[in-house]
This record gives sequence, structure tokens and C-alpha cells, in this order.
Amino acid sequence: MKVFISADIEGTAFTTYWDETELGKPDYPRAAAEMTREVRAAIDGAIAAGADRIVVNDAHDYGINLDPNQMPACVELIRGWSGHPLCMAEGIDESFDAAFFVGWHSPAGLCHNPLSHTMSGKPARVRLNGLPCSEFLLYSWACALYGVPSVLLCGDRELTEISRPLHPGLKAVAVKDGFGGLTRCKSPAWVESEIRAQAEAALRQDLSAARITLPKRFVFEITYKEVKNAVKYSFYPGFRMIADDTIRLTTSDYMTVLRAAVFCL
Repeated sequence: MKVFISADIEGTAFTTYWDETELGKPDYPRAAAEMTREVRAAIDGAIAAGADRIVVNDAHDYGINLDPNQMPACVELIRGWSGHPLCMAEGIDESFDAAFFVGWHSPAGLCHNPLSHTMSGKPARVRLNGLPCSEFLLYSWACALYGVPSVLLCGDRELTEISRPLHPGLKAVAVKDGFGGLTRCKSPAWVESEIRAQAEAALRQDLSAARITLPKRFVFEITYKEVKNAVKYSFYPGFRMIADDTIRLTTSDYMTVLRAAVFCL
């Protein structure tokens, strides 16, 4: 069994301030170590369920957060960025049986994780087919483009709640909650144990029933914090301004959405 894992940091057990997520800042090593432990828990659960090939995409910031020495022999680790539109899901293809997402966070504009954002700090709000567009929505649908079901999501409570309806086989681990600038964090020991258990359960289900069919049409809207960005990115092919601070793209090709996300978010 072959499993793809995409890992982020703002939705890990205790990250609350941006400094914890930034390479070179004093609190970063502790957060990176927790990110590694949570990914390792997902790997261990996958192996317990029979996975023997696992590809992990280190999908935060520079892509060099996970400790390679903590990865078992069956793991291939993707570090850094090529610039491909698959971005946080780069490495996915039709050969995978399932996809996991560990350490993920709520989208821009929602208030129950102080680190909520979608790709960068530029957007105030992003919507895809009328839904709040998290990075999980973007890249779990990227996996679906290749027929791969997303079956595990670990992150803040708000993200898990808005994401459950997207995928019928999704197992979710809510590692923390928040409001404004505050977080209420679960014990990392509990988080890692629960991730391990849910990862195993996610792969023991009928994976064929967990697959989804993507919509035939995509409406991608970005509202920017600064009006000048709406003007600038409205010139990206396919977008048009629908308000002073908002641009919209409509397409039947999901890769067009992913390409636009790389350049306009």
C-alpha cells in the first residue's frame, strides 16, 4: 500500500504565534520537532495498517522542517519547492492508495486559529465554489484529480469541522481550538497517539468508497487585504475584478485553479 502525506506546521498541537513557525526564530525548533513527531505518528499508523511505501511532502515555508533522521526506511521525503502547480501536494500521482494531511490549519478569514491563512498573508478571504478555501480544500482536491482519496486530516478544530463534508472517508484529529489570538491546545502526547490510531483506521476502511468526484466547474474568488493586489492579480489570465478588493476566475480545469493559486495567493 502506498500513502502520500503532506505536512504543515500551523495546525500542529501548540503553534500559536508566527515566530514559532519561522526558521531561525527561538521557538521554531520546538514546533518543528512537534511537526516531525506528528508526521511520524501518521507514518506509524499507516505502517500498522499495511503501508509499505510512503512519500512525505514537507510543505511548510522552505520545506526543510521535518527531521529526515526520524523517517523510517519506507519513507521518501520531499523537501523544498520546484514551483509546480501541485505545490503542497507535489509528488501525488495515480499510484497512491490514499493521502494524509498533518498539521494543517483554517483558511484566511476564519477566527479559530490565530495562524489561519490561505497560502500567504495577502488574501483576506478565499472561496472556491462558494466554500471557504483552505489549503486543505485546494490540495485534497488536487489529490482527487489523480483519483487519490484524502482519508486523514490533522489540524485545528475549525478546519476539521468545515472539511469533513468534503470527503466521505475522512478521519479527522482536532489537535487544538482557538479564538482570536488564543489557542486551547491538546497534549502533544494525546495528539500523537490519536494521529497514530486514526491513521491506521483511515487505511483500514474501504478506500474505494472514500474517493470523490470533482465538480465540473470551479469558481475561484480571492479577496485581498490590500486593494492594489486585487488590481495587480486581476491581470492573471482568466481573472476579472468583481469588486475593488476581489477577483474571480471561472474554469472547468482544476489545474488552472492550482496554477492560479501559486501565482495569485
